[in-house]
Amino acid sequence: MPYLLMHIGFLIYSLYTVLGKYAARYDAFSFKWCCFYAAIVGVLGLYAILWQQVLKKVRLPIAMCNKAVTIVWGMLFSALLFSEQITLKKVLGAAIILCGIVLLSAADKEGRGQ
Repeated sequence: MPYLLMHIGFLIYSLYTVLGKYAARYDAFSFKWCCFYAAIVGVLGLYAILWQQVLKKVRLPIAMCNKAVTIVWGMLFSALLFSEQITLKKVLGAAIILCGIVLLSAADKEGRGQ
């Protein structure tokens, strides 16, 4: 369960980049720009609360290496919301990141005798 909560937190964390990209469409300090940046602060605040809860149950080195999954979320959001291309290089990079997360998480479980 803590790993699921952690990855939900990372999904939420990756939304700040989407909001920032939408905010960039408006003039600085305009009403819509301010609304998007207020949403960014809210998203980061929610993430911070989830992160603290995760760290109660998951060791920091494992949690930090799992944070790299936000690159994958960012790539997916870019393709879905902004019609950016997902190239073979990006897919291979994301696969390497995911393999690293799986390997480190499995090694941590073996090291702790679970």
